Amino acid sequence: MRSYQKLRTAVPQLVLSQEEDEENATTPTPAGRSKLAPWWVGSGLLITAVLLSAITVWVLRQVSRGWHGPAPPSQCHLVPESHRYDCYPERSVVVTQELCESRGCCFIETPPAVGGKRGVPWCFYPPSFPSYVVQSLNQTALGMTGLLVRREKAYYPKDIQVLRMDVEFQTNTRLHIKITDAAKPRYEVPLEVPRVMKRAENPIYSLEFSQDPFGVLLRRQGTGTVLLNTTVAPLIFADQFLQISTALPSRFLYGLGEHRSTLLHSLDWNTLTLWARDVAPTESFNLYGAHPFYLLMEEGGDAHGVFLLNSNAMEVALQPAPGLTWRTIGGVLDFYIFLGPDPNMVIQQYQEVIGFPAMPPLWALGFHLCRWGYGSSNETWQTARAMRNFQIPQDAQWNDIDYMDGYRDFTFDPQKFASLPSLVEDLHKHGQHYVMILDPGISSTSPHGSYRPFDEGLRRGLFLNTTQGQPLIGQVWPGYTAFPDFSNADTHQWWLENLQRFHTHVPFDGLWIDMNEPSNFMDGSEEGCPPGELDSPPYTPAVLGNSLSAKTVCASAKQNASVHYNLHNLYGLKEAEATASALIHIRGKRPFVISRSTFPSQGRYSGHWLGDNRSQWKDMYYSIPGMLSFSLFGIPLVGADICGFSGSTSEELCTRWMQLGAFYPFSRNHNTQNEKVSGGMWDMECGMWDVGYRMLDLEYEMWDVEAFSPSARTAMKDVLLTRYSLLPFLYTLFHRAHLQGETVARPLFFEFPWDVATYGLDRQFLWGQSLLVTPVLEPGADSVLGYFPQGVWYDFYTGSSVNSSGEMLKLSAPLDHLNLHLREGSILPTQKPGTTSKATQGNPLRLIVALSPRATAWGDLFWDDGESLDTFERGNYSYLVFNATENIFTSNVLHASTEATYVTIDTVSFYGMQEPPSKVLLDGQEKPFSYLDNQVLTVSGLGLRLSQGFSLQWL
Repeated sequence: MRSYQKLRTAVPQLVLSQEEDEENATTPTPAGRSKLAPWWVGSGLLITAVLLSAITVWVLRQVSRGWHGPAPPSQCHLVPESHRYDCYPERSVVVTQELCESRGCCFIETPPAVGGKRGVPWCFYPPSFPSYVVQSLNQTALGMTGLLVRREKAYYPKDIQVLRMDVEFQTNTRLHIKITDAAKPRYEVPLEVPRVMKRAENPIYSLEFSQDPFGVLLRRQGTGTVLLNTTVAPLIFADQFLQISTALPSRFLYGLGEHRSTLLHSLDWNTLTLWARDVAPTESFNLYGAHPFYLLMEEGGDAHGVFLLNSNAMEVALQPAPGLTWRTIGGVLDFYIFLGPDPNMVIQQYQEVIGFPAMPPLWALGFHLCRWGYGSSNETWQTARAMRNFQIPQDAQWNDIDYMDGYRDFTFDPQKFASLPSLVEDLHKHGQHYVMILDPGISSTSPHGSYRPFDEGLRRGLFLNTTQGQPLIGQVWPGYTAFPDFSNADTHQWWLENLQRFHTHVPFDGLWIDMNEPSNFMDGSEEGCPPGELDSPPYTPAVLGNSLSAKTVCASAKQNASVHYNLHNLYGLKEAEATASALIHIRGKRPFVISRSTFPSQGRYSGHWLGDNRSQWKDMYYSIPGMLSFSLFGIPLVGADICGFSGSTSEELCTRWMQLGAFYPFSRNHNTQNEKVSGGMWDMECGMWDVGYRMLDLEYEMWDVEAFSPSARTAMKDVLLTRYSLLPFLYTLFHRAHLQGETVARPLFFEFPWDVATYGLDRQFLWGQSLLVTPVLEPGADSVLGYFPQGVWYDFYTGSSVNSSGEMLKLSAPLDHLNLHLREGSILPTQKPGTTSKATQGNPLRLIVALSPRATAWGDLFWDDGESLDTFERGNYSYLVFNATENIFTSNVLHASTEATYVTIDTVSFYGMQEPPSKVLLDGQEKPFSYLDNQVLTVSGLGLRLSQGFSLQWL
């Protein structure tokens, strides 16, 4: 702990680093023996900053050796407030000195935190608190294996006395450490992870262990930065309480979802709970998904990430030391550490473990429209027709649960939605698609023989069961419901069969899976939950509702793979897996699935929307850190409900939100029933996109000013056309995400990790490396402040340049304008936009070349048919690389397919052409061009097939 750096003493005992000679691979290290890594030996440094925390612990343990009562006050007052690791995290208990000291911990009262938040813990661990010691440590072919022994029991029941630790040096940038019960197996997450066959040869990290107390010290080789130091607090490993703490090398920490917060987490005594829960996004609540992964920026711009592969209820406590504590109530401690060294590489390395995201169909990147409350298929149809009449881009029309018959899955209302099959047929004729919602809750109250999904699921034993072996019955939209057990492969087949039957009537194209935390309108079940350690564990993390069963099913519910206590956070993931598989089987094309609940590896099967937000300015802002966090989690297809799901929007808010939402990777406008635009503009029940058919019902030929002003209507349409013009660029970004785990929407610090000013930015974001989006997020504004990292940035629309030294700039932002800027050195493929992605796909391309001061630039383009499965893997694609250097632009076709012969490159525009050229040559032949005073050179009328390479030279 940094506060103890003033202490000086001998070097504590250390146990073996990963660089020990291979010849000692099978030689055990006796407990108490000190072996130092070769990089340490001969360094001439007896004491370094990385060991100070371990030194302190060792010194103070020597002072107090043999003491078993309350912590001596002299020890307690040595620990600074910021370094006090909580010994009594229970929130349902008022911690007294007596309770605290009964655990052998320090008790010092401090003033309460402002706003009722948790602050400095009154009860915290003394340096002498007993922990595990390393009993043995042996080299293996992949790393090490060892035994950890606890000599004194901790204070949670079923304390496990002997632990097994396995360490694998999997790659030069990935380390795997797993700690579990040495005597018997425990539940582990059933997630496919890579298996390595040999030990990393040149790791960029070094690993050491403190022997007594046990501790992990992980260091970056190049800089010496300590990434993990778990000697700051004791390891506790009981059957239903696992806790490990670490010091952090900086305060710049991201990830740990799903929560509503800023992108950069506060370390001011901030506890983040991970337990999937149906609740409208609210600060400090545990939300729909669980992602136990964080990324941390180190001093100097390096980055690393840590993933705890554990699906049990957990919380992560952050404190200003800086430090972090993992607490989970089951499973094992299964850590993957990713060394980057830059943030982009960290996320790629993380996805090498959890899996790269699926390649979405092109139409998934178009604009989507939905509402809960259309009322009928005819009204839904009218909406789609109105969108076409106004030539507003739209790729997919959705329906919420009101299409169902009695809110039952795999049905549609035979009266109100009788024309639904015809609606879907009409969408398909216009190159559009249909997406419908499905909830996991299956109605259990229909007469036997009248509702096949329940009858078959019951007969085949495919639902979650109570401890008594009967289907657990909860309550969701259709009333009393049973919950499919998606951990059972037979349930996947049953899900497919039901979808197949429905698809013969309504040929849907994508599926929206909601309520899959799973959500329950009652706590547990209609009979409550039984007493016991699963539903009432010794420790309950800080979950909303203070119970694991709050608005979900009982933790004791039985599933095929384990109990729900272990599998709850996986429910949405397993449903997404079943749904994506079913869509592939039914349609034979790339699946499109959007899920509310998520878990690591979800990107392989679905995208995500950020849930039931509100029509408020702050909700629009929070959508940006939410979107960027899911980019870190390997789920690039993400967005929020544009204009807000609940509450009444306004013209200004909706216009600004459409501008932002046009740059969500997943762009959908969705709102709830009975909402309207505020400010007296109209009193009809309508959301933004209901305007079209409502106005048509009143025999208006255009959107009336009472709905949206002409300028607002134009701004909304124009920004969607801008999105559609960028579909080739966006589609290529998704290809790179699918192929190697790159992010699509990304924070600025990913591209400028050396610029500390970017670390807290979450009101702007990038598409890929090069397109900077600066939205207006406040009412009444006609300008916006945006940070521009060092370099040249070009206005996307005009090509005018800004040369920034790394500064905040004020940009003009009237209501009809979204600020977009291109980074120097990039080449963006764009296309003349149509009103669907299919219509756009055949239009000519325009390449925008944003030159660096040295007149260089680079870009690429991935192109295929937009929907077939595994086009890259099967070679059915085209891939082009664009390059500008030394007055020559080249388009190189590295791989070609038939689709590339149907599209032409018509225009190339060069931003930052410092001098007007005397001539421009296309493959040696002179071509006409235009040159503007803002240094934009444009060559048009090229008519070159995408499948042919070419060069442009300017002289």
